[in-house]
Amino acid sequence: LILRGGAEQFIDETERSLHDAIMIVRRALKNDSVVAGGGAIEMELSKELRNYAKTIHGKEQLLITAYAKALEIIPRQLCDNAGFDATTILNKLRQKHAQGGKWMGMDITSEDIADNFDACVWEPSIVKRNALTAACEACCVILS
Repeated sequence: LILRGGAEQFIDETERSLHDAIMIVRRALKNDSVVAGGGAIEMELSKELRNYAKTIHGKEQLLITAYAKALEIIPRQLCDNAGFDATTILNKLRQKHAQGGKWMGMDITSEDIADNFDACVWEPSIVKRNALTAACEACCVILS
């Protein structure tokens, strides 16, 4: 690929973005497991963590509930970036996930929610796993 631009900073940023995209495609080809995107997996994990938090007591319950709430920042930010009412979308997502719709996520084209697995809005599961692991490790470093 040949990159041209007006400033060196622009070229560097474009090169980094292309590199990231190529590495994601490479990982997707090596590991063909995918999960639904659009905040679906974060909402499902949040639901499961909230349910688990109800079974324990003490400080652990507060920490798990806080982590579940933090996971919902991803779909909230997607809503904000798309110009949608995040509160309405998140409430719909919580309701659908409580009813068993584990692949329900944000649908930008209809400004609503949809089954993102059926809509072919996918993310490689290894990328999502690595992102969650890095987030947990960063949280542990901050708390220690």
